[in-house]
Amino acid sequence: MTTTVQDIITIKLERNFDAMDANHNGYLEWADYQKLGDRYLQAYGFSKDDRRARAIQSFCQIYWLELLRHAGVDGDRLTKDEFVTANRLAVIDTSRLNITDGGGHAIFDVIDVDGDNEISKDEFARFLRDVWKSDAPDAMDVFSMIDIDGDGAISRQEFIRTVREYFLSNDPDAPGSLFFGRV
Repeated sequence: MTTTVQDIITIKLERNFDAMDANHNGYLEWADYQKLGDRYLQAYGFSKDDRRARAIQSFCQIYWLELLRHAGVDGDRLTKDEFVTANRLAVIDTSRLNITDGGGHAIFDVIDVDGDNEISKDEFARFLRDVWKSDAPDAMDVFSMIDIDGDGAISRQEFIRTVREYFLSNDPDAPGSLFFGRV
């Protein structure tokens, strides 16, 4: 008898789907991505005219359209399986948008509230708590893993590396795999 082990990337993307499905109807729709953008604006108190708010909202819209394109669906909503497949395809297709880098930079600019080009422990905690509503006990432990050079802050390069790991790494112990708690 053979058992199939689900890969780590699928587990991470399924968790992401569950966190994004705001009305818990089993589908992701454009409204769910709009709500994600709104969570960033509310969590950080940005006006809709703030460049960081516009960048996040633009990224959410482009990301959503890329997911629909890669899912190959006729409608405007995705099931969990379609979402996982579309993400896997979208992150390797950089012909229109590099999801990992483009999204990573836009998110970094929001999290870095004081604009010092680093994410402090407090800034990271705020991001997890206020945007992702994450209270996973080990989620903050990953901060020191992302902070590769151990200087007490996450640099832009460290953050982008972690976002890439989130989407591309099957290593359950990689910082990107631990972003929202242990897989």
